[in-house]
Amino acid sequence: MKPFNFVSKDALKEAVFILSGIGCAAFGLESFLLPNRFIDGGATGISLLIAELFDLPLYILLIVVNIPFLILGLRVIGRGFTIKAGISIIGLALTLVLVDFPEITEDKLLVAVFGGFFLGAGIGLSIRGGGVLDGTEVLAIYLSRKTALKIGDVVILINIVIFLAAAYFLSIEAALYSMLTYLAASRTLDFVVEGIEEYTGVTIISGESEEIREMIIEKMGRG
Repeated sequence: MKPFNFVSKDALKEAVFILSGIGCAAFGLESFLLPNRFIDGGATGISLLIAELFDLPLYILLIVVNIPFLILGLRVIGRGFTIKAGISIIGLALTLVLVDFPEITEDKLLVAVFGGFFLGAGIGLSIRGGGVLDGTEVLAIYLSRKTALKIGDVVILINIVIFLAAAYFLSIEAALYSMLTYLAASRTLDFVVEGIEEYTGVTIISGESEEIREMIIEKMGRG
């Protein structure tokens, strides 16, 4: 008789990815971006911008700003994804409150590059664990289904608005450095999620993920 496993190997692996992602993202925010008033794109960028303008706690804004996206995710993608995303975002907020990361550097170029690197790595690791730390991708998926726009096009449009707001409310220089932060984050995210291989990939989000995986590998013979 096999012993009963309270936690499956896949669930443990997902938890490790999500926890690692939360740690990386929190480090990037507290050690690089927050002390130097830099922002990123997406819901995280919106939260950072509001926190800077109105002197509000970032950990609360991360949750509040992402709530509409989580509700949309529940409708568009499913409950399992929404629960993992909610746990990831709340975990990031709690980490920002409970863990005090030191400021690493004041060099603006280093802040933009490495702040974006750690934030992108954190978001990518959370995606590998089945959750997200930024809810704008959910909105992009929804709008891509309703319009002729692609997911990437929607994300770019959202971020254009965010960086224009940063240029108006903060400064053009801050907006330019924030764009560099976003580029570093997005490239790191792609590397973490997709790896170094160059290939055409398709991301499938479904409640029947295990059945789809078996069909692709066993019946289609694809990786």
